[in-house]
Amino acid sequence: MVLSGCAIIVRGQPRGGPPPERQINLSNIRTGALARRAPQSQPDQKDTPDEPYAFQAREFLRKMLIGKEVCFTVEVKTALGREYGMVYLGRDTTGENIAESLVNEGLATVRREGIRGNNPDQARLCDLEDQAKASKKGMWTEGGGTNTKPVNAVIEHVRDGSVVRALLLPDYYLVTVMLSGVKCPTFKREADGTESPEPFAAEAKFFTESRLLQRDVQIILESCPNQVILGTVLHPNGNITELLLKEGFARCVDWSMAVYTQGAEKLRAGEKSAKERKVRIWKDYVAPTANMDQKDRQFVAKVMQVVNADAVVVKLNSGEYKTIHLSSIRPPRIEGENKDKDKRFRPIYDIPYMFEAREFMRKKIIGKKVNVTVDYIRAATSSSETSTIPAFAERTCATVTIGGINIAEALVSKGFATVIRYRQDDDQRSSHYDELLAAEARAIKNGKGLHSKKEVPIHRVADISGETQKAKQFLPFLQRAGRSEAVVEYVFSGSRLKLYMPKETCLITFLLAGIECPRGSRNMPGGMQVAEPFSDEAMAFTKELVLQREVEVEVESMDKAGNFIGWLHIEGVNLSVALVENALSKVHFTAERSSYYKTLVSGEEASRLRKDKIWANYEEKKVEEVVHVMEEKERTANYRAVYVTEITDTMHFYTQDVETGTQLENLMETMRAEIAAQPPVEGSYAARRGDYCIANFSADGEWYRARVEKVQSPAKVHVFYIDYGNREIVPSTRLAVIPPAFSTRTLAAQATEYTFAYIQVPQDEDARADVVDSLVRDIQNTQCLLNVEHSGVTCPHVTLQFADSKDDVGLSLVKEGMVMVDVRKEKHLQKMVTEYLNGQESAKTARLNIWRYGDFRDDDADEFGYKLKK
Repeated sequence: MVLSGCAIIVRGQPRGGPPPERQINLSNIRTGALARRAPQSQPDQKDTPDEPYAFQAREFLRKMLIGKEVCFTVEVKTALGREYGMVYLGRDTTGENIAESLVNEGLATVRREGIRGNNPDQARLCDLEDQAKASKKGMWTEGGGTNTKPVNAVIEHVRDGSVVRALLLPDYYLVTVMLSGVKCPTFKREADGTESPEPFAAEAKFFTESRLLQRDVQIILESCPNQVILGTVLHPNGNITELLLKEGFARCVDWSMAVYTQGAEKLRAGEKSAKERKVRIWKDYVAPTANMDQKDRQFVAKVMQVVNADAVVVKLNSGEYKTIHLSSIRPPRIEGENKDKDKRFRPIYDIPYMFEAREFMRKKIIGKKVNVTVDYIRAATSSSETSTIPAFAERTCATVTIGGINIAEALVSKGFATVIRYRQDDDQRSSHYDELLAAEARAIKNGKGLHSKKEVPIHRVADISGETQKAKQFLPFLQRAGRSEAVVEYVFSGSRLKLYMPKETCLITFLLAGIECPRGSRNMPGGMQVAEPFSDEAMAFTKELVLQREVEVEVESMDKAGNFIGWLHIEGVNLSVALVENALSKVHFTAERSSYYKTLVSGEEASRLRKDKIWANYEEKKVEEVVHVMEEKERTANYRAVYVTEITDTMHFYTQDVETGTQLENLMETMRAEIAAQPPVEGSYAARRGDYCIANFSADGEWYRARVEKVQSPAKVHVFYIDYGNREIVPSTRLAVIPPAFSTRTLAAQATEYTFAYIQVPQDEDARADVVDSLVRDIQNTQCLLNVEHSGVTCPHVTLQFADSKDDVGLSLVKEGMVMVDVRKEKHLQKMVTEYLNGQESAKTARLNIWRYGDFRDDDADEFGYKLKK
C-alpha cells in the first residue's frame, strides 16, 4: 500500500500465513501532505486540503510500486517505532532509488537542514533537486500548484448521483471517484440488507446514469483524502457536477469543495439557482432572508463603532443605529478559563489578537460608509435551551464591504478571525463562505495571526481611571507632552470619555475642559438622578464625532477622583467648542484662562441668539444692566499695522499682522521649494471636511496652506486659504497633504476675520456691492492701521485707518453717503458714535449716494435696503 508520496507499507513473503506489515518512510525528502477530513467527534478540528503535488507524488509511487518487489534499508528508527530509510525497486540496492526518482520528477523536496557534507547519497539528492528546478519539473513549474490535466476514462458503474466507478485509460485502472464539492441523496443499507433511498436518490442516480454510464469521459483527479479519490467528470456536453446542482439533485459540500479546480463559485451559483426555483431536494427551501424587504437586505450605512472584532454598529440613512455581525466568522477567543482571577478581565486587551483585529477594522472602516448585505438572521437563544451556549439576542449577520473589499475575508486572511464550520444542511452562512475558507487556508499556510507559531502578542495596558495616586504621577508627564495622540474607547456622556493612549499604553478617563455639559441619569446614594435636558443628544453628538477615532488631547489638570481635564481635538475641531456651537453645552467659568475662551464665548453667543436646544427658553438680560457695566470702561485706541488680504461680499475682511509677515514669507518660500523638489502625487489626497492641507491656487498656480470646508464631490472641494482669507472650489487633484514642518503648529493661520464698527451693512445687494467695490479699490492688498472697538457674534468689530493719511475708512464711507451709522449704546463709544453721526448728517445735507432723495428712514427705509434702529 502507498500511504503518501513518502510512506509505503511492505510485506515479506508468506510463510505459513499472512506476513507481517511494515511501514517505511523515505528519509531525507519531504512531499506534500494529502487532504484530511476532520473527525466529526472533534468539531474544533478543521479539514485540510491537499498540499501542492501531494496527490501526484502518491500516484507516482502507486503506479511504480504496487505489486512490485522492493528492497529497503533502515537508517533511523524513532522512539515511537517509526522507521526511515531508502527503498529500491528490485531485490537489491542496485535497483532504482525511489527517493531519487521522486526528487528528479519534481514531486518531492530535499530536507537540506539535516544533510551532512560527507554523505554521497544526500549530496546526489541535492543535485537532482537542483536539476529539477532548472528543468522546471513538477512543483518547480512556473506558478507551481496542482496538476489538473484530465485523464481519459469510461464510466463503468454509477453507485449514486455523485459516486461512480471509472476505468482509467490507457492503463485500465478501475477506481471509485467521488465528485468534488457536491453530494447527492444516497441509498442507505438497512440491517436486513435491503437499501432504502433518500428522497430523490433514485432520480439523481438515473440522471447521472443516463448521461455518463459507459460513456467516454475525462476525469480530473483532484485529491485523495482518507483513501477516497475526489475528482471532476467532464462530458463533451458539460460538467456533470454543475448539472446536478442546477437541477436540484445535489448540494454543495464544504470539505471537498476546497479541492474543486473548476471554480467553486460556479457550484454555489448552480445551487443558488436550484434553491430559487425550489426544485427537487430544495422544494421546501426557505431563504434565510425571504421575509425581509429588499431595502433591509442590502443598504449603505456609516460605521459608528467596532464591537469585539466581529460586529459593527452602523448608522442608517434614517438615523437609526443597528448592530451588524460579520457572517460566518469567529473572533479570537481565549482558550480555557481566565487564569488570573484577581485581575479584571478585559477581552480587547487580554484575548490574543483581539486588539489587533479590532484595530484593523477600526482603521479601515470607522466613520466610513460601507455596503451591507444581510445573509441571515440568527435567532435569539436562551440559557435554558442548553447549558453550553450562553444566551444571545437576535443577531443580524451580514457581509460588509468597503471599496469592494470583504471585511470578514480581510480579517480571516490576516489571521485575526477563524471561519465557523456548519452542519451540511445549515444554510445560515455567509454568501461568500468559500472565499472565507480560501482566505483561512492562506492564513494557515503563511502562519498569520492566530495560526502563527510565534509567541502571541501581549498588551500590558494600565487602566488608571479612578486611580488617584497613579493619575497624580502621570499628570506632569501629560502636561509637558502638550498634544498627545489617543483613541476614544468609550463615551460616558457628552463631556466624559475613556481614552487609550497608545504611546503610554494606558487607559484614562478624560473630562472636556471649559464647558458645562448636561448630565445624564445615574444611580446616586439617594436614588436615581434624573437626566438633564439634552444630555442624550450631547452624548450622541460626541459619540458620532469621536468614538473610536484617533484624536489629540491637551491635558491641563485633574480632579480629585483621578480624572484628567483638558481639550480634545479631532481633525482640527475642538470638541468643547463644537458642543457649545451646537447648543449642547454652556461655557464654564474655568475657560476664562484658556486660549479657547473667545471662541467658546463666540459660539455660545451665537447659540443663545438662535435659542437652540439648551438655550430654547433663554431670556436676555435687560439692556440697562449691560449699559451700567459698560460705563466703567473707556475706549482704548491701540492701532496696529495690518495688511488687508481679502474683502467678502458681506463687508467682512481678512488681515495679516505686519509683524509676522516675514515669518509667513519665509515659510511659504521654504514650503514651495520642498514641494518643487518632491511634488505630491496627483489624486493621492482624499479630502475630508476640517482637514488642513495645501492647495494649488488657480490664479497663479502656486501652493498655499488651506482648510477643507466642504467636499461636494471629488471634482468640487471647497477650501479656505488660512493665510489670506479667500475661498475657492477646486478638484481634489489640486490638493495634497500638508508637510508637517509647515502645519499650523509651526505657524498659526495668518488670516484673521474682522468687520467694520459703527456702520450698518446695506441689505440691498446693489448698494452693498457698491460699498464692497469701493473698499476693494481703497484698501485691499494695502497696509492699514487697525483697532478693535468691541466684540461681535462671529468676529471682532474694528476701525481701520489708511496708513498714510490716518483717515478712518469706515467714517469715509459714512461721509460719502454709502452706508448708515450703527448707533452703539455703550458709554465709552459715544465719542466715536457722535463723530460718525456728524459725518452722516453732512452726507445727508449734500444728498450723497443713499441720501440723494433725502432722509428716507422714517417711511421707506426697508424699500432702500436699510432698517431703522430705534
